[in-house]
Amino acid sequence: MDAVIEQVLADVKACVNQVSTEGLLQAGLLLENSSRIFVAGAGRSGLCMRALAMRLMHLKKTVFVVGDTTTPGLVAADLLILGSGSGQTASLLLMAEKARLLGAKILLFTTDSNSHLAKLADHLVIIPAPSLKKSINGDGSASVQPMGTLFEQALLILGDSLTLWLMERTNVSAMQMLERHANLE
Repeated sequence: MDAVIEQVLADVKACVNQVSTEGLLQAGLLLENSSRIFVAGAGRSGLCMRALAMRLMHLKKTVFVVGDTTTPGLVAADLLILGSGSGQTASLLLMAEKARLLGAKILLFTTDSNSHLAKLADHLVIIPAPSLKKSINGDGSASVQPMGTLFEQALLILGDSLTLWLMERTNVSAMQMLERHANLE
C-alpha cells in the first residue's frame, strides 16, 4: 500500500508543478476582485467546485453553486468558475454560452486549452492531466490513476492553494474563517 500511496503523491505533485503560476495568479485576482462568484462542475469535478465555493464563502465572498435552489440569476458583473477536465461537458457548455450572452466573466479549470469551453472562457487554468474521456493527456503523459482522478485531485489542491493565497492577500485568518463555518451540523 505504501508504494501505491507514493505513486499517487508523485503523480499529483508532478501534475500540479506543471500548472502555470501566472495562470493561477490571474485566477486568484479574478476571485479577489469579483463581488459575486458562481461555480459549477459535473461529477467529481463538481464536488471539487463545491469545496472551492465553501472556502470562498468562509473568506466572506458571495458565492453560489449553480443548480442549488437558492442560487440567483447571473449578471454581467459576475464570475462563473467551471471545472471540466474534458472541456466538453454538455451542461457546462450551455452554462458558459448563457454566461457569455449575459456578459459575465468565465474562469475555466480544464485539461484541454482547445476545447469548446476553453473557447468561451475569459481565463484558463490548464491542468496537465488526462481527463475522464482521455486516458492520455495531449502531451502524451499519462496518469497511474484511472479516468479523471488526477485532474480532480489537482483541481481540489489548486482551489485550496488559491484559498490560502486569498487568505494572505486579504488578511483573513483561519479563525475568522471558522466563524463562518456551518454550525447546524
